[in-house]
Amino acid sequence: MAHEDIKAFLRRVPLFAGLTEPQFEQLAAGSARRSYPKGRTIVSEGEPSQSMYILLAGRAKVQRSDSEGKEVILAVLGSGEYFGEMSLIDDAPRSASVITLETSEFIAVSKEAFKAMLAQSPDMAMSVMRGLVRRLREADKKIETLALLDVYGRVARVLLDFSEDVNGERIVKNKLPRQDIAKMIGASREMVSRVMKGLEIDGYILPLPEGKLVLREKLASYIS
Repeated sequence: MAHEDIKAFLRRVPLFAGLTEPQFEQLAAGSARRSYPKGRTIVSEGEPSQSMYILLAGRAKVQRSDSEGKEVILAVLGSGEYFGEMSLIDDAPRSASVITLETSEFIAVSKEAFKAMLAQSPDMAMSVMRGLVRRLREADKKIETLALLDVYGRVARVLLDFSEDVNGERIVKNKLPRQDIAKMIGASREMVSRVMKGLEIDGYILPLPEGKLVLREKLASYIS
């Protein structure tokens, strides 16, 4: 991706909305485009941090693993979202791994360029803080979900969180593998499959082709 193309994309990222033209030039000079196939690990938990990443196209999952290899999915990222900024701020190792769920393209912003912009732009610093607060709130909601809801409620929460409003209906557009849902809610794949089948039989969800789902309004009763 040419310098001007990188700069044009960076202008569309809300995180950088307050930057001046010279700052965009500097940021673009410290950035590079990266393309990865499905299943590629972009960053690994525990490794030193040299860049933050902005997702241009595709999807990626953020996950952590314990000493026995058990995995927990913390988030699924889509186009326009970013990750890796925390390690650039505190110089600590990566707190999680990020793995592509499909062929994906990223802009990698170097640590030097990111820190320079953070020091020069109060608007960007505020935007970063708002992003960190949002993630903290999301973590609080996840803890609440795991602590207070049964398995049906946890599955319902995931489906609702991943759904979009399409002409008045809640639709899950991207296929959610049972195994990935299990890693998000701390259950087995078999349990998630049973719950999903039960929700389908009882009319809470309607499967569509290509793994899409229509969520009926009454599904929200599981988390209320």
